[in-house]
Amino acid sequence: MVDVVFVFEVHQPFRLRRDILRSVISDGIRGRLSFEKLFDMLFDSRLNEEIFTRVADKCYVRATKILLDSIKAVRRAGGDFRFAMSVSGVLIEQALKWDKRVVEVIQEAVAENAVELVEQTYYHSLASLFSPDEFAEQLLLHRVAVKQLFGVEPKVAENTEFIYNNDIAHMLSRLGYTTILTEGCEKILGWRSPNYVYRARGCDARVLMRNYRLSDDIGFRFSDRSWDQYPLTADKYASWVANTPGDVILIAMDYETFGEHHSPSTGILEFLKWLPIELSKHGNVNIATPSEAVQRHEPRDFIDVPMWETISWADERDLSAWLGTSMQRTAFDIYTSLEPYVKAVGGEALRIWRLLGASDHLYYMAIKSGPAADVHHYFSPYKDVFIAYTAVIEALAILSTMVLQEISSKPKVYAHRIVLPCSKAFQFYLGPAMPLPYRARSLRELIAIATSLAPPESLAYHVVRGDLAKWFREMLLLDDVAKELEILGARVREGFVNTKGLREELLKILSEI
Repeated sequence: MVDVVFVFEVHQPFRLRRDILRSVISDGIRGRLSFEKLFDMLFDSRLNEEIFTRVADKCYVRATKILLDSIKAVRRAGGDFRFAMSVSGVLIEQALKWDKRVVEVIQEAVAENAVELVEQTYYHSLASLFSPDEFAEQLLLHRVAVKQLFGVEPKVAENTEFIYNNDIAHMLSRLGYTTILTEGCEKILGWRSPNYVYRARGCDARVLMRNYRLSDDIGFRFSDRSWDQYPLTADKYASWVANTPGDVILIAMDYETFGEHHSPSTGILEFLKWLPIELSKHGNVNIATPSEAVQRHEPRDFIDVPMWETISWADERDLSAWLGTSMQRTAFDIYTSLEPYVKAVGGEALRIWRLLGASDHLYYMAIKSGPAADVHHYFSPYKDVFIAYTAVIEALAILSTMVLQEISSKPKVYAHRIVLPCSKAFQFYLGPAMPLPYRARSLRELIAIATSLAPPESLAYHVVRGDLAKWFREMLLLDDVAKELEILGARVREGFVNTKGLREELLKILSEI
């Protein structure tokens, strides 16, 4: 008997305004620029509310009620049907703000034991690609929100848009997730089928891989009149599923498929209504949640996805939907460089930065051809990649300016809060091409290393070369301290401070921060 797992991803971003600069200039003239006002200056609340309320009515509430009614009918006949949902934190925020029925109907599904909730990043972000710390923090934020609203703690996780590689699997496994959902693409599977349970390479996490053909038959082809299988009916689709070999068939798609991407006039909601009933007629089909499926089936093999072959369910099943062009990579680099500084400031600045990190903003900038271009154009509120790029860059420029102004107002206070990524950590050397096993990501770590671990020769090497001064100026934004270190370096070069006395002089400067 084959287990069939249905997973619906539920997400809406906070879309940016087209007139960000005009909004900021207007509020600046009135003296109203502040982090508390920044959300309204950057994000198009009118458009976001309009889209959310429309999709909530056409899809989220209506489709879930249809599913619950069909599940009750199947259960009365002695069968069962359950599904899984991955609901982003920003969608939950919008539901609580604009249509609480969305939360209430999901709560009803949880109470009816009809749904398993799946973890994802709270902000539907690409955090897994640049910051393990941020990735873990967003997963925890999501877990807290799901626990508070729905009373459950997910053990199954999907990274944003099914993005997956070995490192991501290890991070999720370390955080306690036992099952990971991702794309079943041929470049990874080779001759193997996606319709089995796999194990992540190097850890014990189980991996379920999406059958993209069966998924896209509903998600993309359902209303395509040129498709040779049009129209797709529930009984036809159920027979396809029943005749598909394997242990587990993962069928996953955007929940907005039902009523938004395909309008009710296409028959998509009727299809959804009858699908559980038609599947229940096949004795070799068992409908399961992800957790149930991995408990019933042992892994057949392991999945090896190195970082340079990272997969997703979008476009060419790689990262090109978000990082395929120079515009996207430029915006991504600017965005990621702000992480230590917005986290030092915290509060609303951090929340705005995280909202800007939603994968959708980069997705709107993609330059594609063929069907992929049509999909990107459909989702984009701008319909122009350059407008999308301009909106993101303007938003990041305004946020970064305000964050740096805040830090410059109390530089020594914020210097103690800045924790840099490993790529920006200060690496200690004994001399040219002679690295030491010491790296400092923060002021606290640097002081600890300088106090007792780094030999005097290393301190002298970096002070004389100006390495420390440059790091304090560029990374910790402490220009005054950098100038003191430059003076200290000159004194060492001129023989006024010997190597043995350097540590005391250096620590004196650092202790005054």
